[in-house]
Amino acid sequence: MKTLLLLRHAKAENGAPGLADLDRALNERGRQEARALGEFLKQQNIKLGLVLCSPAGRARETAELVLAAAEAIVDFRSDPRIYEANPEQLMQVISEVDEGVMAVLLVGHNPGMEELLRVLAGRAEQMTPCTVAKIEVDAEGWFGATESNARLDWIVRPKELVDG
Repeated sequence: MKTLLLLRHAKAENGAPGLADLDRALNERGRQEARALGEFLKQQNIKLGLVLCSPAGRARETAELVLAAAEAIVDFRSDPRIYEANPEQLMQVISEVDEGVMAVLLVGHNPGMEELLRVLAGRAEQMTPCTVAKIEVDAEGWFGATESNARLDWIVRPKELVDG
């Protein structure tokens, strides 16, 4: 059984004139939510083997804060294919993960993350910023992840972790 965590990046600053979308950082609320999510993941005792992350600043910052709060030391890969990816592109990235890796955290953006969740879980769920979904995949290799062998275990939104 494989574990796939889908994480939409936390709340980011609004784009400033001349600032590339890739360079947008998290706002204070986003940083707070990412730390809270990391503490939650630490309590879940999930042993991540790999983090696959969009190269966007807000995604990298989210992943770094989550991992620090979770006290997780894990292989971290930035993959430009995750930025603005559709579900098929995200599945291609996931399919290339080594078979020996049991748990993967994929950090990306909407609409791709919501669409991938819908494809794998077979149901639509809203993924607001800093939402994480845990999907269990009954396959030997990551290339075998499909709707027929994946199920949504849980989904957690930041409002469940951070007050008001």
